[in-house]
Amino acid sequence: MRGFATNAIHAGQEPDPTTGAVIIPIHPSSTFAQDGVGELRGGYDYSRSGNPTRTALQECLAALEGGRHGVAFGSGMGATDVLLRSTLAPGDHVVIPHDAYGGTFRLIDAVLAPWGVEHTSVDLADLTALRAALRPTTRVVWCETPTNPLLGIADIAALAGVVRSGPSSRPPARLVVDNTFASPYLQNPLALGADVVLHSTTKYLGGHSDVVGGVVVTSDDELAERLRFLQNAVGSVPGPFDAWLTLRGVKTLAVRMERHSDSAERVAELLTGHRAVEKVFYPGLPGHPGHEVAAKQMRRFGGMVSFLLAGGRAAALRVCAATELFTLAESLGGVESLIEHPGVMTHASVAGSVLEVPDNLVRLSVGIEDVEDLIDDLRTALDAAAG
Repeated sequence: MRGFATNAIHAGQEPDPTTGAVIIPIHPSSTFAQDGVGELRGGYDYSRSGNPTRTALQECLAALEGGRHGVAFGSGMGATDVLLRSTLAPGDHVVIPHDAYGGTFRLIDAVLAPWGVEHTSVDLADLTALRAALRPTTRVVWCETPTNPLLGIADIAALAGVVRSGPSSRPPARLVVDNTFASPYLQNPLALGADVVLHSTTKYLGGHSDVVGGVVVTSDDELAERLRFLQNAVGSVPGPFDAWLTLRGVKTLAVRMERHSDSAERVAELLTGHRAVEKVFYPGLPGHPGHEVAAKQMRRFGGMVSFLLAGGRAAALRVCAATELFTLAESLGGVESLIEHPGVMTHASVAGSVLEVPDNLVRLSVGIEDVEDLIDDLRTALDAAAG
């Protein structure tokens, strides 16, 4: 069996048989010549239905997550929408994390709920609470681990056991894991019992803040067929250049995730000891409530760190405005370091709901710059906030 980094570079990416090119070509064509009516050359007729560059990406990402099928989409939210619509119907029920990503909550609460889908938010680290939330109509248990933005950890194998032993239903509930924060290098949910894994490929998989995309990976043949049908029917597909950029990013994922993790551990240490910081959220810290579970199911602890400022919202906003190397911007997972205020930025859609995040919370995406420069930048901003 090939190792992770080998698959990242070679899976789905054999040299071009005609030219010998070692990098997968970009196939920008919208349509493909047929050898006869209905006789497709290579199985392609129209790029919304299928494109060779997208096929390579899908095969590669499926291999990295250990699944049989990968289905790529134009964005992470596009992947989320198609997955939920392929799984749910009016009257069905979804369990979501109590600190789910704001975009996922918005989709379920503002788009699917009026369609008749019900949802319950639960701390997925509490298996008793999950058992109590399950219903005969539950079709999906949606898990993020680590969560966005509070870096909560859920035991994927334990969740899978609870979901499978829950109330009898037809069709049965599926455990879906949004693996965006971890990346397939750090964590493989399918191997831990999940039914489906999802990524915003915009983040660590692409890794360079230059492409938007999403992917769903599963070994469920029937679900994969439905996903491909909807991918084509609704047209939520990545363009060939987007697919190519993501493949290029994936090639360095292993080395990037090691650097992200190394630097995030140093940043978490700085934050833990600084007088301006009230609390640090990082699963690599021994005091994190999910540390032992994360150590069991993850290779490393990742590049995301969140923290609460002792000076409240005003201090959080000052820190966000004061950094130089940490760019004030949404998104995450790129080679450059980013800082944001979730309550105003990425998680504004959960304001006023049970998922509302603290207003003194700051989230960091720790990049791969020289870590001493990052630490100096943060320390300067924190010192100013502390007064």
